[in-house]
Amino acid sequence: MADSTPPTPSSAQPAPDRPVYVVGGGPGGLAAAYALRARGVRAVVLEKSDRVGASWRRHYDRLHLHTTRRLSALPGLPMPRRFGRWVSRDDVVRYLEKYAEHHRLEIVTGVEVSRIERAPDGAGWLLHATGGRELTGAAVVVATGFNHTPRVPSWPGRASWPGEFLHAAEYRNGTPYAGRDVLVVGVGNTGAEIAVDLVESGAARVRLAVRTVPHIVRRSTAGWAAQYSGVLVRRLPVGLVDRISRVQAKVAVPDLSAHGLPRPDTGLYSRVQQGAIPVQDVGLIDAVRKGSVEVVAAVEGFEEDGSVLLADGSRISPDTVIAATGYVRSLEPLVGHLDVLDARGRPVAHGPRTPRTAPGLYFTGFTNPISGNLRELAIDAVRIAKAVAKNEARAAARLPS
Repeated sequence: MADSTPPTPSSAQPAPDRPVYVVGGGPGGLAAAYALRARGVRAVVLEKSDRVGASWRRHYDRLHLHTTRRLSALPGLPMPRRFGRWVSRDDVVRYLEKYAEHHRLEIVTGVEVSRIERAPDGAGWLLHATGGRELTGAAVVVATGFNHTPRVPSWPGRASWPGEFLHAAEYRNGTPYAGRDVLVVGVGNTGAEIAVDLVESGAARVRLAVRTVPHIVRRSTAGWAAQYSGVLVRRLPVGLVDRISRVQAKVAVPDLSAHGLPRPDTGLYSRVQQGAIPVQDVGLIDAVRKGSVEVVAAVEGFEEDGSVLLADGSRISPDTVIAATGYVRSLEPLVGHLDVLDARGRPVAHGPRTPRTAPGLYFTGFTNPISGNLRELAIDAVRIAKAVAKNEARAAARLPS
């Protein structure tokens, strides 16, 4: 059962009695907490908001998983069949709430962890949290989320641009934009789906600014979900998967070159290795072919007269700009001093592996796998729990009898 009582400092506890703290009450954190409990390890989830699944609650209204219901469930509890094959945002939230209740997870809400460092006694980790709390844990699982902090490029002139500007994180639905001229910047899955949503909601004009042409795949072909292919090919050689995907795309996806979206000149799986997941089609292909979504060049800057400068030198004057420009992990304040992040701010190790410089510090949910994020979170949770239980057993064996 979720518990809203603030935790008390535990630095005086002997190391074997210290819980494992899980930072973040989203899917990754909840799955890790359950998997740890299933192995007899006390896990305490620290969630900065007042409810689990906070980031999911903030997503736009029409969002559905691009992964199937069966391959998106967390360990220990299937998703209900009534949710359908492609689970809606609201049903994901319901599932996370039920998951925490069903497994009676120990969750403390309203507590934000600001910094993690080694415990003074060298055994475990010290967490600095809301209200001056100092919590000592045997291990820590960081699960604060891949989409943590909205990223907005530093475009020249944006601060003084007179039009309406928002990040995709603030977008809920297309109703407020009916009859308006809207530019969506960024053609990842979020930008593509928002563009389609705007068209269906009656926007007068929708343009999609593209810097790097994406790979587009059908979410499902003849009942075969794209996720299934992602699972099958994940461990194959990158070059082989690139070739297979190129052939598959020519069969399943029409050539949109005449509409501003030529086929990419780099391989699909090569892009995935660089962190770019293909766009799953939920209406973009048809919208581009019909001209209801117009593809334009990337944004270069904003002008005080209300125009937007594009990379091809042209200028357009939308009423609203929605930046679907992604997120950053924002892990630097939390663990940046521990030498556990790479140059892009991502953990150097994830899942059951811990950074060489920080044994007992685990990260989950900071990759964007082709096989589905929720599926990998579930797998990582079990592996992390196994690693933690093994280390705790070793530590217990070393204690004097």
